[in-house]
Amino acid sequence: MPGGRRCPDCDSTELVEDSHYSQSQLVCSDCGCVITEGVLTTTFADEGHLREVTYSQSTGENEQVSRSQQRGLRRVRDLCRVLQLPSTFEDTAVAYYQQAYRHSGIRAARLQKKEVLVGCCVLITCRQHNWPLTMGTICTLIYADLDVFSGTYMQIVKLLGLDVPSLCLADLVKTYCSSFRLFQASPSVPAKYVEDKEKMLSRTLQLVELANETWLVTGRHPLPVITAATFLAWQSLQPSGRLTCSLAQFCKLANVDLPYPAASRLQELLAVLLQMAEQLAWLQILKLNKRSVVKHIGDLLQHRHTLVRKAFRDGTAEMEACEREVQGQRQGEEEVGDSSLDLPVRKRPASPALLLPPCMLKPPKQLRPTPPVCTVTGDENISDSEIEQYLRTPEEVRDFQRAQAAGQAAKSLPNPL
Repeated sequence: MPGGRRCPDCDSTELVEDSHYSQSQLVCSDCGCVITEGVLTTTFADEGHLREVTYSQSTGENEQVSRSQQRGLRRVRDLCRVLQLPSTFEDTAVAYYQQAYRHSGIRAARLQKKEVLVGCCVLITCRQHNWPLTMGTICTLIYADLDVFSGTYMQIVKLLGLDVPSLCLADLVKTYCSSFRLFQASPSVPAKYVEDKEKMLSRTLQLVELANETWLVTGRHPLPVITAATFLAWQSLQPSGRLTCSLAQFCKLANVDLPYPAASRLQELLAVLLQMAEQLAWLQILKLNKRSVVKHIGDLLQHRHTLVRKAFRDGTAEMEACEREVQGQRQGEEEVGDSSLDLPVRKRPASPALLLPPCMLKPPKQLRPTPPVCTVTGDENISDSEIEQYLRTPEEVRDFQRAQAAGQAAKSLPNPL
C-alpha cells in the first residue's frame, strides 16, 4: 500500500500504481477507483499560462455536451473557416450557439432548425462586427430555406436579447458585386460584356444610394435592389451593345441567382430616373422611355440631388402655390360680384409624383370580407309569426287558430302531480 492510503469508495488498502497512456496513476485493485491520476496534457487555453491539467479535466469539456450539440459546434467552426472569418468571430459564434442550445425549445427542435441555427449564429456575429455577409449567402452554404432561416434568425435574436445592427449598404454592395463574373473575359462572358470592376462598383453605389433616397430600399430585402442597380450600371457604361441584354441574361452571365423581386425593383428605379430626366431641358426634347433613359444615367447621377429635389419636391410646392393663387382669384370674383370679369387664370400644372414609399403609392388590395354561409338543415325552430307568413287559405288559418287554442288550454290544466 503506497503511503498507507485507503480507497475512498470501498475503504480498501489494496492500492496499486498503474500506467495509463504513459502516465502514472494510483488505482484501487478491489473496485477500480482511480485515486490519483497523472498529468496528461494541457488545454489550448492553458498552454499560454503553462498550467498543467489532468486527464479527466482535459476531456471533461464534452462530458455534458450531447452529440447533436457537438456536431453543431463543429459546423459553426467549419462555416467560419469556409467564410475565412477572424478567429474572434468563431469564438463569438460558438458562444452564441451554446447559449441558444441551453433553451429547451432549441434542444427539442427538429434537425432542420438546428442546422439553420448554425448559420444564424455566424450571421449574427458578422452583423455585430459589421462584416458584409448576406442571409442568402449563408442559406446557399448550408442548403437552408430562406423563410425558415429568417424566422429562426429573428427568434434567436429575441431569445438571446441581442442588439444586431443593420447591415451597411455600401459594404454589402462591394461584397455582393465582387462575386459577379463580369470583370474578365472567359468562354461564358464575351469581351463586349466585360466591365471594369471599379467603374461598375462606383456607379452601382450611386444607383443604390438613389434608390435609398427615393424609398425603394426601406423595408425591403437589399439584394434585389442591388441586383437591379448593378444591371443598370453595367448597361449604362456601354449601352450600345448591352441594351438588348435582359436582366435574366445578365444574371446568367454574372453567374448569380436572379432574386424574384429584382424585376420590380428595376422598373421602380427606371421610373425614378425618368422623373429626374424630365427636369433636364435637353432630355425633355428626346422623349425618353425606360429603355433609352439608360444611356443618360451618368448625367442623371452627376446631379441626382438637385434633380430628385426638383422632380419630387419643387413640383409639389409649385402646385400648392398655384392652388393658393386660384383660390385668391375666386375670392376676388365673389367680392366684386361679377363672374364675367376677365381675370388671368394661371393654368394648373400636372400633378407631380409624390416622394412616398411604394407601399403608400400602391397599397396592397384588401380582400372583401366574405359573408357567412348559412346552411339550412330543416331542424331549425320556427316561431308562430313565421308560420303565419306561410298560411295562405282560410282553412289553414282556422286550423292554426284551433291548434293555438288547444295548446293554451293544455297549459292551463292543473298538474296531476
